[in-house]
Amino acid sequence: MSKFLSRVGQHSISLIYNKEEICKWLTCNFYQSETNEPQIQIFLKDGYGTGFTDYQVEIQEVDGSITFQRADYLIESTADYTSATIHVHDELALKHALMNLYSSYIVYHNWGLLIHSSCAIENGKAHIFAGHSGAGKSTAARLSEPRPLLSDEATIVKISENGITVFDSPFRSELPSTGYQQPTPLAGIQLLQQSEKNSLEMMRKPEALLSLMDKVFYWSHDPAETQRIMGLLRALVEKVPVYELYFRKDPTFWELIS
Repeated sequence: MSKFLSRVGQHSISLIYNKEEICKWLTCNFYQSETNEPQIQIFLKDGYGTGFTDYQVEIQEVDGSITFQRADYLIESTADYTSATIHVHDELALKHALMNLYSSYIVYHNWGLLIHSSCAIENGKAHIFAGHSGAGKSTAARLSEPRPLLSDEATIVKISENGITVFDSPFRSELPSTGYQQPTPLAGIQLLQQSEKNSLEMMRKPEALLSLMDKVFYWSHDPAETQRIMGLLRALVEKVPVYELYFRKDPTFWELIS
């Protein structure tokens, strides 16, 4: 068994694996970081299940532990998500399982949210682009180049009394990281709608909260967890404006944002 040490958000993680292929994937997607006391310890095992079929996850809680099971992965975790064994079928399953576990961890500890979106930096501020499947999150990310990207699929958002901060995300889809980006304050959230012309409309806070609910990566199994997510979303929309962005498929939409 070998160990890969990393940081995601503000959290130190130890990933213990037994296959060189897993190490290669981790090295390509996660930054290595020295730590003696990881906050999350994960044992990775391959050879599980079948290839991806759908996003349906079955959840069970038994005797202080919790399992998340999909056709291509199985997570066996402590109730506080600080220690887990993850069985995976392939690299896609590994990425999705790690997203599942990390999202559950930051929600449980009331630290923040993992939001289905892309995020780019402009003048030292982060801007999130969210939307339903096919709305253009990856397109907006590509059109934002050469601005630094914090994410193209799953954005790590810390929510605290001191403000809202976005962290560089290892959970990438199409666009690889171009180098570590420092945590960046969040200036705004854009909910995407493709259009023939660009326009930007600020949303009322109640509408913004409802629109963001299905953009959060979480697997609800406990009313208390749902309440934590709602509390985090309320704090988010109180501190950060949310807009509807109607955009053409060219970089000119940045004229409205910046």
